[in-house]
Amino acid sequence: MRHLRMRQRASQTRGRSCGDAANAHVTICGESTGMLEEGTMVAMKSKKLLLVGLACTLAAVLAVQVRGDAAGEVKRLAELMGWKTGTVAADIGAGDGKYTFAAVERVGAAGKVFATEIDEKKLAQLRDEVARRKLGNVVVVESKEADTNLPTACCDAIFLRRVYHHLTKPAEFDASLVRSLKPGGRLAIIDFPARAGLDPVEGVPSNRGGHGIPQKIVVEELTAAGLQVEKIVNDWPENDYCVLFVKK
Repeated sequence: MRHLRMRQRASQTRGRSCGDAANAHVTICGESTGMLEEGTMVAMKSKKLLLVGLACTLAAVLAVQVRGDAAGEVKRLAELMGWKTGTVAADIGAGDGKYTFAAVERVGAAGKVFATEIDEKKLAQLRDEVARRKLGNVVVVESKEADTNLPTACCDAIFLRRVYHHLTKPAEFDASLVRSLKPGGRLAIIDFPARAGLDPVEGVPSNRGGHGIPQKIVVEELTAAGLQVEKIVNDWPENDYCVLFVKK
């Protein structure tokens, strides 16, 4: 009997201990599960914030790169063409004005930049942007198929960036470019040879060989118009070339 009572007490004690331990285990496990869920939510929120931050940073970097490319290219162009404070330049086929606005920073308040365009929508956008920036030394000009519509002998420097291969009447347009240059003025043609995969340009001479123009043709046409080649740069960004002409 004594041994039986001892075993019963031991069993009850073990039962209570196991029960307490079990209850304690359940409580601990519940707290652990709650902490785990809370930690997971915090981690997910942190990950989302990190992704948003990275996206914003990437967007900012890309914006700087876009502007930086134009600014860097115009800086090189200005050095090549000998721009200084007070230079009068023209961006032919200015498009969205990215290179025009980079150019006006180079010539300063004493200089001037003409921005020409043939497309009416782009012209309106250019004028709006010039007005928004309050740039009194940027003049937007509507050009024609065969004429820049720039004043005679108005410019120290004129540049066409990826525009020349779009000219449908190059001989007439070249004469207009030469007329708009001052004596000693410089013209820069930045372009590329015909490249596969690009849609053909309608109305241009067949000697272009596709979308683009051989450097040799650029030299031939503009020397025929009365300009002299001053320098050729073959390592221009985006595998373009730059041919620099001068009006004697």
